[in-house]
Amino acid sequence: MLRVTADTNIFIAGLIFPRGKPFQLLELAREGKINLTVSEAILDEIGGVLAKKFNWPPEDIADARKRITAMARTVQPAVQLDIIKEDPADNRILECAVGGGSDYIVSGDNDLLRLGRYDSIKILSVSDFLAVAQSQSPDR
Repeated sequence: MLRVTADTNIFIAGLIFPRGKPFQLLELAREGKINLTVSEAILDEIGGVLAKKFNWPPEDIADARKRITAMARTVQPAVQLDIIKEDPADNRILECAVGGGSDYIVSGDNDLLRLGRYDSIKILSVSDFLAVAQSQSPDR
């Protein structure tokens, strides 16, 4: 099973725009077709963005957090990285991926996508990842 860490922007888009590609990725996790990892730092960032940019009330943010933790494995990253200087928050995504033993990071963030990979972890857009997941699906 593919092990995946999704960037905050993928979670946000998947929560706000059902039927889009980020939503499809979250559905794969919910259905148990991919092993999605998340960390407390990512969950906190998701909550902050939903509150500040989208004016979600605290109870809706708590519900979203519950839905995410039901479909994703929460990991405690053991390393602290300082790879992406332009946006230090992106390092939390790398830390989660390393801590979760992820094969892929899925992101819409140009700083992460520019890296292309970190160690053996491939960094892909959601469209590119969905193509990989589809090609590896036993029921295609």
